[in-house]
Amino acid sequence: MDLSNLTPAKGSIKKRKRIARGQGSGHGGTSTRGHKGQKSRSGYSRKRNFEGGQMPLQMRLPKRGFKNPNRVPYTGINLERLQAIADKYNLTTIDIDALIANGIVRKGDLVKILGGGEISAKLSISAHGCSETAKQKIEAQGGSINLV
Repeated sequence: MDLSNLTPAKGSIKKRKRIARGQGSGHGGTSTRGHKGQKSRSGYSRKRNFEGGQMPLQMRLPKRGFKNPNRVPYTGINLERLQAIADKYNLTTIDIDALIANGIVRKGDLVKILGGGEISAKLSISAHGCSETAKQKIEAQGGSINLV
């Protein structure tokens, strides 16, 4: 046995179906497309969700709601989470850079401070937005909120 007499295993190589190469090929005439009809024509491609001419499901269901193009997507962080972050990393000033550095938010996210939970430390917080309840709770502890 050497390189000159190597052959593929029997049955591993199959000849390609040569369509539209005459009747002798066995795939001439209609070229394996059957007779007439939409699917036999060149350029045919069925649309997504096509149901044979029946009204498609997404058109039978009613429209609902809308997407506001002016919506500003904020990443909300509750006060209890800020307290936990301040305790864990020994922070008195929490700004967006500190949140990004510690993996709490992603770069480019807009951060909004929400009033969920309680805060016990005097914190100086910098964020893109803040709810009224969060602002009241932070200022009640002697902290400050700075909107970027």
